[in-house]
Amino acid sequence: MRKTTTTALTRRLAAAVALGSFLALAVPAGTATAAPAEPVPTVFFGDSYTANFGIAPVTDQDSERGWCFQATENYPAAATRILADNNITLGIQADASCGAALIHHFWQEQELPFGAGRVPAQQDALKDDTKLVVGGTGGNTLGFTSILKQCSDELRKHPLLPGEPVDPDKPAGECRDFFESEDAKAWLDYQFQQVEADLEQTLQRMSYFAPDAERVLVGYPRLVPKDTAKCLTAAPGQTELPFADIPKDALPVLDQVQKRLDDVMKKAAADDDADFVDLYDRTGSNTACDGANRGIGGLLEDSRLDLFGQPIPWYAHPNEKGRDIQAKHVAVKIETVLNR
Repeated sequence: MRKTTTTALTRRLAAAVALGSFLALAVPAGTATAAPAEPVPTVFFGDSYTANFGIAPVTDQDSERGWCFQATENYPAAATRILADNNITLGIQADASCGAALIHHFWQEQELPFGAGRVPAQQDALKDDTKLVVGGTGGNTLGFTSILKQCSDELRKHPLLPGEPVDPDKPAGECRDFFESEDAKAWLDYQFQQVEADLEQTLQRMSYFAPDAERVLVGYPRLVPKDTAKCLTAAPGQTELPFADIPKDALPVLDQVQKRLDDVMKKAAADDDADFVDLYDRTGSNTACDGANRGIGGLLEDSRLDLFGQPIPWYAHPNEKGRDIQAKHVAVKIETVLNR
């Protein structure tokens, strides 16, 4: 790893102050090296895009963690294999990713759906010897599912899909006008401020609890293409449009919100000297509307999972192709980080 003892101590002290803690800090040992020959102690964290909701089977199917819908073959697992093929071994200490996680579930326990229990704060997986922390979070704190439901009658009445409309009294067909209103702009501004503040705290907590760790924040793949006309055709073998009944004139709104989220995440990483995997900029040809090349499952397209005997829709999450794209770019970034 490239960090010197002074850098690690400085980062740990800064994080402790930011968290309101003035604990005695021990100076960790460390020397600058090339890509390590020994396994790199690694923790993955994040929400359903890290857990890869929709891909079967899921981990711990007989325990409460099964309600995290974390795929056994999620992108952390796939990226780990790619790196192993390049002679870089990750020693996975934990994959704490969990579907529906908000950013603050990095430091607070998460309540699971249907009264299935709780899972510990994701930061509990970090150890003093953790050398790499990787994952993505932010979309749920932003309220992206609420934005989707604001724009769709079909999603509003679907019993298995999370989220509530921003304003259920406003018709879904008028969502573009709604998001151009002052009230909606104020709501979005507030949501983005929360995302920015929570990401800052998350990155600082990583530095405090794992002072020698490299931190890699992973962004979200692009959902809506530049050419939204492609979204007016169902994918091969599908009957529903990729974005169901969301009006065509609202699709650019979804893309603008996602691009803004990407920018906020990128800035948060840069401001705290962390690394960022910009999937949005690398997946413009693999959106939900790219037919056979789609890396995103359509809103109402059946995923590989079912719940209570009913198929669960992808709800705009990466399918297997999208998972492989995530894994490829994450592996490239990790290799770059470990080799510098």
